[in-house]
Amino acid sequence: MKNQRIFPGIILIGFGAFLFLQQSGFTALQTLYSWPTLLIIIGIAFLGQGYSANDHEAILPGVIIAGFGLHYHLAGKILIWPNNTIGMLVLFISIGYFLRFQKTNNGLFQAFLFLVLALLLLFYDKVAEYLGLLQNGLSFVWKFWPAIIILVGIYFLFKRKK
Repeated sequence: MKNQRIFPGIILIGFGAFLFLQQSGFTALQTLYSWPTLLIIIGIAFLGQGYSANDHEAILPGVIIAGFGLHYHLAGKILIWPNNTIGMLVLFISIGYFLRFQKTNNGLFQAFLFLVLALLLLFYDKVAEYLGLLQNGLSFVWKFWPAIIILVGIYFLFKRKK
């Protein structure tokens, strides 16, 4: 990390506030005294590092970690929030790539790739229902789509830069 004061500063302030509120017995925020809140604090520290210190590579992990903490706080408590943890994780990865792309002009293809994957994971039932008319022909593809994802991942690992 380039500027080493932003990340630890936010972590120490966030954890200190978390512990202070927890020890004070302030009951209005009782639902926030859990590990997802710590994930949000860590994610915000990465985002602060990414934006304030121009360490743009910290944006992606910041969005993923804060998003995952947010997901665990909201899943099951807000009716419109999806309970599909894997789909939401992939969506946060996509959002992180989009935000990092804004600063680095790198990773747009991955952002869209993860967005499509997230939409497939989040709306799998709806997609399967819409494709029900073509179920015989596409059932083979739907059965092996995890293998297709693995092959795309292997391609990205071994692809040579031009």
